[in-house]
Amino acid sequence: MLKQYYFLALHQAFLLFLPWLLLDIPTHVYGQQLHACKESEYHYEYTECDRSGTRWRVAVPHTPGLCTGLPDPIKGTECSFSCSAGQFLDMEEQKCMPCGEGTYSLGTGVRFDEWEELPHGFSSVSSNQYTAEDGINMNCSMSQWEPHGEYVASNTDECSSTLMYSINLKQEGFVAFEYLYPDSNIGFEFFVQNDQCQPREEDSRWMRTTEQGWSSQQVKLTKGNNVLYWRTTAFYLGGVVPKPVLLRTIQITGAAYTSECFPCKPGTFASTNGTSTCQVCPKDTFSNRGASSCISCDPDKYSDSGSSSCSPRPPCTDKDYFYTHTTCDANGETQLMYKWIEPKMCSESVTNSVSLPTSVVKKNCPPCNPGFYQTNSSSCEPCPQDSFSNGTTCISCPVGTEAVLGFEYKWWNVLPSNMKRTVMSGINYEYQGASGWEVAGDYIYTSAGSSDNDYMMLTMNIPSFSHPRSVAQDAENKEVSHITFIFDMKCSVNCQLYFMMAVNSELNSVIKNWVGSQEKQSYTYRIQKNTNTTFTWAFQRTSVREMGRKYTEDMAKIYSIDITNTNDGVASWCQPCALGTDSLCISCPPGHYIDKKTSSCTPCPSNTILNTRQPYGVEACVPCGPGTQSNDAHSACFSDCLLTVPVGKGQLKYNFSTLPNVTSFSGQPSFTTKGKKYNHQFSISLCGNQGKRLASCVDNVLGGRGSETESWISVASYICQSVIVQSDASGHTISSQPVSIADHLLGVTTAITLGNISAHLFPGENAGIQDIIFYFRSNDVTDSCRSGRATTVRLRCNPQLSALDKLSPPSNCPEGTCDGCTFHFLWETKAACPLCSEQDYHIITGECQHGLQRTSPMWREPRMCVGGVDLPSPTVSICKTADFWLKVGVSGGICTALLLTVLTGYFWRKNQRLEYKYSRLMMNAPSKEGELPAADSCAIMEGEDAEDELIFNNNRSLLQKFMSFSGKRSSDGFDSVPLKSSGGLDMDM
Repeated sequence: MLKQYYFLALHQAFLLFLPWLLLDIPTHVYGQQLHACKESEYHYEYTECDRSGTRWRVAVPHTPGLCTGLPDPIKGTECSFSCSAGQFLDMEEQKCMPCGEGTYSLGTGVRFDEWEELPHGFSSVSSNQYTAEDGINMNCSMSQWEPHGEYVASNTDECSSTLMYSINLKQEGFVAFEYLYPDSNIGFEFFVQNDQCQPREEDSRWMRTTEQGWSSQQVKLTKGNNVLYWRTTAFYLGGVVPKPVLLRTIQITGAAYTSECFPCKPGTFASTNGTSTCQVCPKDTFSNRGASSCISCDPDKYSDSGSSSCSPRPPCTDKDYFYTHTTCDANGETQLMYKWIEPKMCSESVTNSVSLPTSVVKKNCPPCNPGFYQTNSSSCEPCPQDSFSNGTTCISCPVGTEAVLGFEYKWWNVLPSNMKRTVMSGINYEYQGASGWEVAGDYIYTSAGSSDNDYMMLTMNIPSFSHPRSVAQDAENKEVSHITFIFDMKCSVNCQLYFMMAVNSELNSVIKNWVGSQEKQSYTYRIQKNTNTTFTWAFQRTSVREMGRKYTEDMAKIYSIDITNTNDGVASWCQPCALGTDSLCISCPPGHYIDKKTSSCTPCPSNTILNTRQPYGVEACVPCGPGTQSNDAHSACFSDCLLTVPVGKGQLKYNFSTLPNVTSFSGQPSFTTKGKKYNHQFSISLCGNQGKRLASCVDNVLGGRGSETESWISVASYICQSVIVQSDASGHTISSQPVSIADHLLGVTTAITLGNISAHLFPGENAGIQDIIFYFRSNDVTDSCRSGRATTVRLRCNPQLSALDKLSPPSNCPEGTCDGCTFHFLWETKAACPLCSEQDYHIITGECQHGLQRTSPMWREPRMCVGGVDLPSPTVSICKTADFWLKVGVSGGICTALLLTVLTGYFWRKNQRLEYKYSRLMMNAPSKEGELPAADSCAIMEGEDAEDELIFNNNRSLLQKFMSFSGKRSSDGFDSVPLKSSGGLDMDM
């Protein structure tokens, strides 16, 4: 049975190798007699494992068809067999043997740490992240991962470049690699796919930035085929080319065995047998490939650690040393002295070399920094708690005051205890033991490294921050401290100074960088998180990767560093505080200021916010702007979404509560110089929420992307801006460079100017209804925006927008700003229309039909209001028809005409009587002038009535009789008529 199985396996092996044996036999050997194969002409390999878990060892010629008589196949080791690290499988003996001196082995893996060229199995592929439909054509043929000896570097343009490696594992393993990812303007991701091109489910495929040097990553691999991808895509928006991503020392485990050991690369050695790693040669030594020890350089030559050769030492020049100050001695004196730059690469014995200058005369030490005092040994020590100093002696804080803690470094005789200095190589990005910054009394300046592209690193660590007790904790004002430093730069080439911040020792993000020479200036940054914070200043003379020192005279100087509210700080002054019942300093509640006379906590007036930096006196309570009010804590002014605007003799009322709490929109697409598309996205939160800033913008590059949203760097404000980039054709979205452009609401008004901010005039404003403008200002102060950024949001009534609102920047400034400092936006929405009132509708009255009349209320067109009062319901009332009112009118006219006719006749008869009586009176008047009239009476005598009746009343009607009967008569029965005598006296006749 065993023999039968042997021949079966042999037959399978023969069939396995027969096709390519026949194909690869050169034509000139057919018909020739082949010689017997020598051991140097073949090697051993294992066949694939069969179902029973066994395999066969077969001999395979290096060049098929050149020899014959190969050893017969024999049964191999078990498929699960593997060797330990530092061993290899001897295929002749089929046993694990230790590696010799100068070599190493991983046992079941492979390591790639030499990058003179891409190792076998690696490939670099580049692609344009845009499709033909995007209309963007970029030539990406030159965008490749490039080997540089110690590492392989990614592309730095806007193409997508991928480094790939495929391996088939016999068992589960892992891949581990070291990487340097210093620039967030490049998106860097690593992922693994199986042989079906299906990605592995990882928590995050996006890598974290590594401003602190090289970092490592390890990912598990499954049994079978694994394809490894390292992909980068740059998206820089300025003129500075980003730094590439670097890879080195890629190690993969999970292979069944390795049949040989690998020689140590140049610059390393292995002095013992059975090692899995090679050690690095120290400086001033070198080694060749496969070395078991390092060789020392000649006295006139030098080398860095890990070198494969030594370089001649050049003559020493004045660029090879620096100056520094000694520490203060017991006499309080210091001395300027000179030191060689480490590592020392020059020779003093070579012709034309210079010697180290001698130290100068001693001078008095500078005073201690504020908050410190000078001991008897001339050293500086921090003042005790609740005391302060100007750098000489400590003074206790007076009663009713408290020490303001922080650090103010303005004298540089020794490096402060919470600061460190080092050098990071710009060649291999390793940290060196040299000192990158040197103290010089009035300032601290950058020294030189082994090359001009080294980074001179200065760090300062602050474990935590704390507000003074007199300042209440402000939930909305996130500032916990601020750091200010004064510096200048002297550069002959494009040197750079980076100011960076790391939170909890995890990430180091660039806050600000300066390029080229800079005048003496001050920069302030406000810290908004109370965490362990490390600040870093990194200076690089040139980005060109080459050894040597040419620009050592290029330097950066820092004159002073001032940081506030540190827990472990010292005090340079004491400030007044609120006193409790025991005359000790207490913290005032939110929204309370310290009364200068009584030192008690007093609440701020309504609609004012407290200046927490100087909470002394009622003047610390700052009034809110128009259309705003203070929150309960008097920490922020906000709009409650309600606004009343006077118009003529009336007023318009607004309610913006229907606006979303947070809304986002993207500006028009922009393109970099290489054609890469990006958008500025804005997030806006206008009103309500007691002044809480709900708008948020994130950076998912520095903090890592994927599902790890808690690690993203976030900016919260009323309005913020970020840059959105599609990293590749797969649709991964990159959000970077978040910045707040609205931290405080200044006011809500229709005025086009508020607080030195002028609102942009958007065309098309409604007649009679003015736009409502929200004015904001941010805390960020930049070189071009000395007063900080400002933002205006103009709300315009547009009742035609039924679904989505319309947000837009100015047409001539598609990025929202024309000067980079003031942003303007137009928000067209129904919610910006005033609330409806009685003046916004009119009532139409219909005709009276069938005794009924209808009224129909209608909105005035165009309708420019929302909400408010409701439109009244139509009404129906009883009415009279036109025929009825015609009859009433005709009847009334006839009656009126008859009455007028009767009255006319009556008054005519009355007039006739009066004329008659008057004529009778005149006839009885005296004939002589001056004679008094005789006593007479105008009364109608007896007998005259009959005459009168005969003359004037022959046919009297019943009505005339009635009116005659009711006429005015005297008591004697006669009519009384007032007459005027000729003498001018009135007499009653």
